[in-house]
Amino acid sequence: MELILKSDNEDSLAKIIALAKKLNVVIEKKNVDLNETTKNTLKNRILNFKAKEPSSFGDAKKWEQNQRSDRELPFS
Repeated sequence: MELILKSDNEDSLAKIIALAKKLNVVIEKKNVDLNETTKNTLKNRILNFKAKEPSSFGDAKKWEQNQRSDRELPFS
């Protein structure tokens, strides 16, 4: 079973963690709180991503035309 607890009160979380340790409950802490600067930086990296080399998949339209050469495609 997995239980997710979220709180801004560090004292309450510390008490819960202490109790969990006494009860031999495994605790995984994930820090997902990002400040606005970090969020904007990540957003800009994603939006402005440029590949360093061409895609290894090639042209999807040409591939599909080759695969379906025995029938007419509606958008060709």
